[in-house]
Amino acid sequence: MLKVVLFVSYWFIVLTVQAQNVPVAEKVLQEALQNAQKDKKKVLVIFEASWCGWCKKMQKALNDECCKDFFQKNFVIVSLVVNEFGEKKSLENAGGEAYLEKWGGKNQGIPYWVILDKKGNLLENSKMGNGENIGCPAQPEEVEAFIEKLKKNIKMSKKEIAKIRERFLANR
Repeated sequence: MLKVVLFVSYWFIVLTVQAQNVPVAEKVLQEALQNAQKDKKKVLVIFEASWCGWCKKMQKALNDECCKDFFQKNFVIVSLVVNEFGEKKSLENAGGEAYLEKWGGKNQGIPYWVILDKKGNLLENSKMGNGENIGCPAQPEEVEAFIEKLKKNIKMSKKEIAKIRERFLANR
C-alpha cells in the first residue's frame, strides 16, 4: 500500500511541476488579451515547436531591429508550443492543439499564426488565398500575402511595409 501511495504522490508532484512550468494555452491567451485591451493592440499568436527551423526564423524576423518596433507597437505577441515529440512533449502548452484546430491550423504545418482583436476574435490566419499556410513568409508571394494581412488590420507606413518586406524576403 505504501508503494502505491508513494507512486501516486510522485506522479502528482511531477504533473504539478510540469503544469507550473508550462502554462496552459488558455492562460497564455487570456493574459495576452488583457494586455492587448490595456495597450490597445492586436494579438499575434504563433504556433511553433522547438524542432521547427522555420519557427525560429519567424521569431528571429519578428525580433529583428529593422521591424521589431513595428510588431511591438501593434501586437501582443505570444507563442503556443505544439507538435512536440517524445521527451520534448512536456514543452507544449496544454490546449494549444485545440486552438490550432479552432483557428484553421490543423494539418497546416508550423509556424502557423493568427491575428486576434483585443477581445479574442479571429481577424486573420496564416493561410493564403489558395489555402496554403504562409508559415514564416520567405517567398515573394508569401511575404506579400503577409503584408496584406497586416495592412488589413494595422495602419502601416510605406517605410514599415518596405522594412518588413525586405526582412522577410531575407528568410529565403
